[in-house]
Amino acid sequence: MDKKEFWQLIEEAKTAAHGDQQQQEAALISQLAQLEPEQIIGFECRLREYLLEADHFHIIAAQKIIDGYVSDDPYLYFRCWLIGQGETVFTNALQNADSLASVMDEGYQDFEELLYVATEAFEQRTGKTEEDDTFPRNVASAQGLDYDLGSETKGEDWTESQLPKLLPKLWKKFGVA
Repeated sequence: MDKKEFWQLIEEAKTAAHGDQQQQEAALISQLAQLEPEQIIGFECRLREYLLEADHFHIIAAQKIIDGYVSDDPYLYFRCWLIGQGETVFTNALQNADSLASVMDEGYQDFEELLYVATEAFEQRTGKTEEDDTFPRNVASAQGLDYDLGSETKGEDWTESQLPKLLPKLWKKFGVA
């Protein structure tokens, strides 16, 4: 699945959901389940590529300011949320994490369910219920696309005292005064 197809699926599901993540998840599963199994696997691989791409110290800093803390699972789910916002928000955030201040109204954004849409769609499409080596997650992992163990955070690390200057718009909106 190419990048354009991936982002088109994300955008269509987001538009159809009108801000409801459960509806966005359901729309994605429905769209993916209509595709060939190889395309569903391609979606999973592309998702993992973007999760790895978004593993950056500035994204961690943004989450730290927004949520007040960062740990492994919430950081992964925050990156899922970021992808779920669509290509423009995702790309802008990678170029300048402070851009998130203009698209967020509240803290703690996560979209853990995005991690499971390809598996659900694959099950619906193939009728398989027992995961084996043909399932999207397993194929992606076999290709080295592991967002847990295979990721190396990019960019420069920061200290908490640097956050107000590093991401001033987010700090003004969500930072502790």
